[in-house]
Amino acid sequence: MQLENLSLKIVSPVVSPSAANFRPPNWPPPPDWAPVLDSQGHPVCYYKDSIWPLRSWSGQSGRAKQLNFGDGGKSKTAPIARDNADLLRLLMTWRIWGPRGARTIGSIKNAYDPLRSIMVLCSQEGICASELMRFPTVVDQIAARIPSSKYSYVIGLLHDLYDARDSLGFVLLDREGISRLVAATPIHSKEQTPYIPPRIWAYQVTRLRSFLDDFLEHRQQIEECFGFAWEAYAHNFGSHSSAFTKKGKTTVLPFQDPEVTRVNGIRKGLVIHGPFAFTEARFGLGELFDRWLGKDDGRRTLGIVRLTQFLSLASLVGLKYLLNFSLMRVNEAWNLRADCLLVEKDEKLGDVYMLRGETTKTDPDSDARWPVSSSTSVAVSVMSVIARLRMLCARHNPLLDLSEEEITNPFLLGPAHEPWSNDGGRGKARKQIRQSYQSYAVYLGKFPHLFDREVLKITEQDLQTARLIEPSLNESEFAVGLVWPLAFHQLRRTSAVNMLSSGMVSESSLQHQLKHLSRAMTLYYGHNYARLSLDPETRGVYLRTMYEALARELANIVSPRFVSPHGESRKLQIVALISESDSKKLESAGRKGEISARQIRLGFCMKRSACTYGGIESIAHCGGGDTGTPCMDVLYDKEQEKKILQYEQDLNNRLQTTPANSPRHNSLQAEKRSTENYYDVIHQPER
Repeated sequence: MQLENLSLKIVSPVVSPSAANFRPPNWPPPPDWAPVLDSQGHPVCYYKDSIWPLRSWSGQSGRAKQLNFGDGGKSKTAPIARDNADLLRLLMTWRIWGPRGARTIGSIKNAYDPLRSIMVLCSQEGICASELMRFPTVVDQIAARIPSSKYSYVIGLLHDLYDARDSLGFVLLDREGISRLVAATPIHSKEQTPYIPPRIWAYQVTRLRSFLDDFLEHRQQIEECFGFAWEAYAHNFGSHSSAFTKKGKTTVLPFQDPEVTRVNGIRKGLVIHGPFAFTEARFGLGELFDRWLGKDDGRRTLGIVRLTQFLSLASLVGLKYLLNFSLMRVNEAWNLRADCLLVEKDEKLGDVYMLRGETTKTDPDSDARWPVSSSTSVAVSVMSVIARLRMLCARHNPLLDLSEEEITNPFLLGPAHEPWSNDGGRGKARKQIRQSYQSYAVYLGKFPHLFDREVLKITEQDLQTARLIEPSLNESEFAVGLVWPLAFHQLRRTSAVNMLSSGMVSESSLQHQLKHLSRAMTLYYGHNYARLSLDPETRGVYLRTMYEALARELANIVSPRFVSPHGESRKLQIVALISESDSKKLESAGRKGEISARQIRLGFCMKRSACTYGGIESIAHCGGGDTGTPCMDVLYDKEQEKKILQYEQDLNNRLQTTPANSPRHNSLQAEKRSTENYYDVIHQPER
């Protein structure tokens, strides 16, 4: 353990890099080290104490908080055995001083509560938590102690502790243990958010991207048209501010039929530009508006409101696109500002794109950052253009109360502030500039030309794929021939599944779009890869989906898709406890540790204990490239053939640049022989 990686990150006046508690002097910390100091720098407690008061970190106005490790004798809280109390101290020290250390008392308590529950359970069962994986029936009981509201967060927390196992010196729950916990959690069996089938998901993303590209192609015309209309209103009403407050006659409006002004008369000095259709044509926007809004009724009765409709549609398209390529909630994306897009430089991954915003349901100390694909920059660009155009109007509206930040860094989504719109209409006293969002279905009704309803109708293949991910789909809503009921919350679930896609869904349908679900997103959400403190609850959603995906793959093992290099009889021995017709038995066997499965490059390793040969990094032993005989515990996945072909090509390229007969060359040759053995097995006729 490098001590410089540890530091106290609590936001408090009493925290200082020069303080004696800024980092532990050793790892694990010595018993007489003082983790908490008062405002004078005096110890409040020592590492060995059963209670750590945290009042000095929360300030005078903060509620008194403490960590009770349960080994102090008489206490109102459930007792904890000394060995488990020591482990809890170590875990909480890691949570507070570790690389992703907590910044607030609330964040500390979020981790402390579930971890203490686990330690209490282990103490009640008479076991040490470091040996928890040896007692799968005890692991099953943890699920009942996790509040449903904290489910995703706890999965992420346990995964982070597993990632930190080398630093901690023990494993609380490994990947298999977390997978069993996910399967055992009561919420796991309830109806979950539907997964959008690949064909429908790909269609809606393609349409959204087409709109965004269309907008940027016409960006200059749109901005010039908006500016022209804005100045036309200011001219006819006397000033920019008067365009919002002055109640002039309809003859003052700059975009109307000249025949109307001829009949009603027109005041001297006004300029009438005719129906807005003429202005659309002047700036080359008529076909663009028709394509995405539909043709007007022939008389162009909507007039300049068409410009407002198009801008509002563009903002919503940007929102939907962001939600497709992140794991954000709709209300989190709704509150993004113009400067939300960040690009972090990573030594290994290069540029990593992130969205920065206000989280709504997570740790209070979260940086509220979400890794996204680079393609989201297109959506942010479009939304920023619209936000700044509308703020150009809003800042002149005397009926609005705007802060400096709202002017210089506006929200990406908000009401239309242009004086000709319904939201920003003249004479309406509006004190706020925010509005609530509506459902995905409502927006589809407002803008029916965005998607083709016929394409959104569910096919048999769509339904099969959707049920593979979520078997309990409501048959009254999801049936062949019905239009898929798109919803914002579905995008989050679908993004998580797609990021983890590996044969569960059609790669051909996702090939173009999935290249945007970058490897960096997966690494940042799945590992302790980021230097930043990402939104932990969102990370939990990703990790929960990852473990659910592993469980689904396990269920597929009994199918003909998986074969053993030692014949069907060996496969039957391996999967003897797995039944396609009884998923409850599979779930039970997995939780009891009677079956084990780890994804590897060739398929699955079914060895119950750890493998010393790699399997993920190297397939030399799995496929028998080193010994001539494949491993007895491997099952080959036929659907991995394309990826194995790509891997073999990579091996060939590396062999050409590696000195012959060197250890590296021999290792690569063994890998190549394993790929050849894989092909021989999967192409053999049924045995």
